[in-house]
Amino acid sequence: MKSYNLGFISDEAIYLHVKKTVESYRREITLNQFNENIVDPIKLTFDSKVYGKTIGQAIADECFRQIDKSNTNRIGYFHQNIFNYAGNGWIVPREGFDVENHDLHLFVELKNKHNTMNAASSQKTYMKMQAKLLDDDKATCYLVEAISKRSKDEAWKITLDKSPRCHNRIRRMSMDKFYGLVFGDSKAFYKLCVALPTIIEDVLENNSELTLKNTVYEELTKEHSDLLTALYMLAFSTYEGFEDFTNR
Repeated sequence: MKSYNLGFISDEAIYLHVKKTVESYRREITLNQFNENIVDPIKLTFDSKVYGKTIGQAIADECFRQIDKSNTNRIGYFHQNIFNYAGNGWIVPREGFDVENHDLHLFVELKNKHNTMNAASSQKTYMKMQAKLLDDDKATCYLVEAISKRSKDEAWKITLDKSPRCHNRIRRMSMDKFYGLVFGDSKAFYKLCVALPTIIEDVLENNSELTLKNTVYEELTKEHSDLLTALYMLAFSTYEGFEDFTNR
């Protein structure tokens, strides 16, 4: 096992956690999946011409966009479940808050970005935290943002029923501050970000089956060798006049 020198989590634990995250990633896209909602060949034509790309590159971008959309929740898994390895009373429960520490009376909701929640979702989360304070008069609740506008640990200010609300034990915190709270190392999140590319590379090097399998090009060109023709016929084969598209 390579040494990652993180200090706050063992090499075995961080490798296993990254491996589980990579394994959960979507790693396959077929033509049926690619065209599940009918890909727009006109948009891809504009994309290729406006941005100076080949149609193949535009298709590759669309494949990646679809895969990337599927992987958003996988990053949420990574951010949340690393705290399974924290010890000292930290848990990732099946229900309730995303992360909890009953010994310290700390309850946490995790969000990937500062702008993930709309107003209704923010209000619902804040009221959930208010309810926790009523149930546990020692509780402190945190909304932790992986991607925040700045490093922070501050009372969460919000408007409920047109009235401003703020409580010192309902807080908004950036991920670096939360890692500092959990692991007792103010630079823990920084250390993880520095080591993460190497850990992912090690996981992929040791697990060749985790590579991406993209059969879209192969399937597209089975009947039409020209990608543009194949793309238009995929969407418009029953449209008037398109029987002549291959002879244009």
